[in-house]
Amino acid sequence: MTGPKELLLAGVGTMGRPYLEAAARLGVRARALESAATWENRPTALAERFYRVPGGHEESWAGAVAAAVAERVPDGLIGFAEPQVVAAALAQQRHGLRGPSLHAAVVSRDKALQRALFGAHGVPQPEYLHVARLGEARDWMLQHLPVVVKPLNLSGSQGVELIRTPEEAEEVVARRDAEGQLLVETAVDGPEFSWEALVREGEVLFGNLTAKETTPPPYFVELVHRCGHEFGPASAAQVTELTSGVLHALGMETGLVHLEFRMSATGPVLMEVAVRTPGDYLPDAIGLTFGFDLYEAMVLLSLGLPLPALPERPVSHAATVFLTAAPGTITGIAGLDEVRAHPAVVRVRPRKGVGDTVQPLTSSGRRLGHVLIDAGSPSEREDAVKFVRETLRFTVTSQVP
Repeated sequence: MTGPKELLLAGVGTMGRPYLEAAARLGVRARALESAATWENRPTALAERFYRVPGGHEESWAGAVAAAVAERVPDGLIGFAEPQVVAAALAQQRHGLRGPSLHAAVVSRDKALQRALFGAHGVPQPEYLHVARLGEARDWMLQHLPVVVKPLNLSGSQGVELIRTPEEAEEVVARRDAEGQLLVETAVDGPEFSWEALVREGEVLFGNLTAKETTPPPYFVELVHRCGHEFGPASAAQVTELTSGVLHALGMETGLVHLEFRMSATGPVLMEVAVRTPGDYLPDAIGLTFGFDLYEAMVLLSLGLPLPALPERPVSHAATVFLTAAPGTITGIAGLDEVRAHPAVVRVRPRKGVGDTVQPLTSSGRRLGHVLIDAGSPSEREDAVKFVRETLRFTVTSQVP
């Protein structure tokens, strides 16, 4: 008699824990790898064994995943976040496990590789220049303003910066010239969206569109995600053409895809793509919007087990609102109880408290927490977003110690 299937999860933290919870509900055995930084908080009850990964580099994860797989090859392997994507893909290819493909994983981890590959396949994307140091792009920047400067392999808007004027171009070259390789792209005007999809052997089984609200330039930090967005027929067809082209160019096989694009006046333009679980608790909001458990579906995909019928249209209207404040030291938080009591609020999770420092909002890692909303209609969702913004407030001193 065949025993239960086994999942190996590379990377847990907070946002990866639902995978282990999903495995438990499905009767799937689980092992997991966790970083040294979050080792003490690992959910020991949710896995038969944890493997401690000493460093945060991709090479550390690759070695740890290889060792865990050599001990016993699992039935399924999921690389949770950016540092684990290539580590998992190496083991998936070596042992015939289901995954996005090593090609897709490697390309997803390098924005310059993405630009080169997608340009060869005719995918709509910005004009760009890949340089060893930013000073090499000075003349190109001045000829193509406004432009966006971004690192090759960071996430969460880290290091992404809009440059609008010649003066800003000169300043950013002076400030970031020693940073190493960077990508410089023409800025695309238009609202930002993302597409999250479950893919099996190249076939899209499920897709969601998320409308994003961000801070003003120059940093574009995400403030609200609204899931289940629906375009009109013409724009929807353009988005399908874009996403199909990206999946084909990637050689995407099986797993989760998170693709970001801007809707310009002429149609969608690709920003970047990842072949891992989207951050910002998007799977939670997507699950509420469509009425199914995205984590369970991903576990079943990785194990090669049948999936239940997946929804095609939203059944609810979820959003994630991120908490922010001006730089300084937090002296008080008002409105927590009122927000928690709102009928559309599912979860309130501050990351900072009284006495903590608020840094300037230059990346998503500097936000102060989030509120998860689930409403019965788009208008009720907007009312709830407004209520959260007006009610939950951080008071801060004006000076960072």
